[in-house]
Amino acid sequence: MYLFHFLLEVAPVVEEPPKRIIDTFLAGGPVMWPLLGLSIITFTTALERGWFWVRLISQEDRIVRDVLEAAKYDLDKAAEIAEYARYLTIGRFLLAPLKLRQPTPETFRLAMESAGDKEFVKMRKGSKVLETVIAVSPLLGLLGTVTGLINTFGNLNIGGGGSTASATQAAAGIGEALLTTAAGMIVAIIALLFFQLFVTLQSKQVEYFAEVGNELELIYRQIWYEPLQNDLDRALPIGDARTESSFL
Repeated sequence: MYLFHFLLEVAPVVEEPPKRIIDTFLAGGPVMWPLLGLSIITFTTALERGWFWVRLISQEDRIVRDVLEAAKYDLDKAAEIAEYARYLTIGRFLLAPLKLRQPTPETFRLAMESAGDKEFVKMRKGSKVLETVIAVSPLLGLLGTVTGLINTFGNLNIGGGGSTASATQAAAGIGEALLTTAAGMIVAIIALLFFQLFVTLQSKQVEYFAEVGNELELIYRQIWYEPLQNDLDRALPIGDARTESSFL
C-alpha cells in the first residue's frame, strides 16, 4: 500500500496539451472571422502608411535643403530638383510655385497653399479606415460575446437534473464567449496606436511644410521679386502710364 502511494506521488503528472492558436480562434465563434479581416486591414494599412512615412521623413530634409539652396541662385534649377522629387509630397509641394513664371508673391504663396492642401489630404489616407476599425472592432467583440452567452445559457439545464459536468461546460462556454470581446479590444487598441502615430506625424508635417514654404517665399521675395521690381521702378520714366504688372 505504501509503495502504491509512493508511486502516485512521484509519477509525472500528465498535463493536457496546450491549446493551439487556431483552436482558441475557432472557439471564439463566427465573429472572430470579421475581426480577423479587420486586423488584416489594420496591418495592411499600417504597413502602407509606414512605408510612405519612412520614405518621406528619410528624404525630405535633403530635398528641401537642395531646393532652397538652388533657389537662391537659379529658380529653374530649384524647380528641376523639385521635379525630380515629385514622387514625394514635399517635392510636389515645392514644385507648385517654382513652375510658375514670374508670379507675384501672392500667387506664389497661393500655389504653395493649394499644393499643401492637396498633399495633406493624401497624408491622411488610411485614417478613415483605421477610425472605422477602432469603432467597429469592440462592437463586433461584444456581439460575439452576447451571441455566445445566448447559446451557452440556452444549452444550460438549470433545475432539470443538470450535472456538475454540464455546469463546467457552461463555464467553459462563457469563457470562450468572452474571447471575442478580448479580440475586438485588441484589434481596436492596435488600430488606435497606429492611428495616433500617423496623426502625430501629419501634424508635424503641417508645421514643417509651413516653415519650408515661408523660407522659399522669403527667398523668392528678397532675391527675385523685389530686385526686379526695383529695377522696373528705376527703368520707368516719371508719369509713365504703364503698370509694373505689364512687365511680369
